[in-house]
Amino acid sequence: MKRSKKLLLLFTGILLMTAGIWLAIYGRNTIPPGKSYVALITKSTESAFWQSVYAGASAAATEYNLDVTLEGPDSEEDYVTQNRMIAQAVERGARAIIFSAVDYNANSEAISQAARSGVKIVVIDSDVNSSQVNCRIGTDNRAAGRMAGEAVLRSTEEKLYIGIVNHDINSANGQQREEGFREAALKDKRVEVMYTINVASTTEDARAGTTQLLKEHPEINAVVTFNEWTSLGVGWAIRDLELADSTQVVAFDSNVVSVGMLETGEVDALIVQNPYAMGYLGVEQANNLMSGNGQTEKQIHTATTCVTRENMYDLECQRILFAF
Repeated sequence: MKRSKKLLLLFTGILLMTAGIWLAIYGRNTIPPGKSYVALITKSTESAFWQSVYAGASAAATEYNLDVTLEGPDSEEDYVTQNRMIAQAVERGARAIIFSAVDYNANSEAISQAARSGVKIVVIDSDVNSSQVNCRIGTDNRAAGRMAGEAVLRSTEEKLYIGIVNHDINSANGQQREEGFREAALKDKRVEVMYTINVASTTEDARAGTTQLLKEHPEINAVVTFNEWTSLGVGWAIRDLELADSTQVVAFDSNVVSVGMLETGEVDALIVQNPYAMGYLGVEQANNLMSGNGQTEKQIHTATTCVTRENMYDLECQRILFAF
């Protein structure tokens, strides 16, 4: 059984790496004549989450005969580069922009300006403070946060001391997930205290921040975190400090490493989103907005699932964890 699990993880890693190579080669194609151009601008291009978004977007682009370019900054903190990409997409003749905001407020004027120039705007995953957005697609973040809270409350501890490791305070989805988490967790009288830190959305910063938090507050027996990079950082910190047996961890998103951590105990539950659907539906809604012939919606929520060691090898969870 162990051998088959390791082979499954290895196979998934090869598929993800292949997808990354495909995107590096083909993700920035020039715009062929006769196709409508749609710019997909995300918070980064490196993670398994965004590769799955790209896969869904590419499938929809083929179906609707659109040219979709895929780009994002190197860092999930770099809203300046995102704003430049928005302006460049408008200059290149994009008819629609599918966008995930690094910064809820700092990206707002660039998006509003693109919309005023006639470009249709579809937001996926992370919202932007603009009334010009035509459609918003993604996880119901407060509901996902509540799901994380419910997972923490399955603990058998008599008292809960919770550490929250959140990403950039200006990113709307992280703040909404924390709000939902607090809403669920604070209903339980066992919760004694919550300590919150915000870190840069990188594995290294999350690892360092979590390590410091746990050393300053050794009473913490549950940690929750809200995106792929911070999930990895928290998992590594738990491994470094050898706290897997004494600290419950509820994290977000999935890749080969975090699924491995779920199997070996550094992570106890993963709140897994559906990035493939975000990419596919983003392109589909952009096509409907551009053509005026299809049904368009203001808000679409994609599915979220809580995966634990107990259910991770169920067929449905396998499909969610290993979308490729």
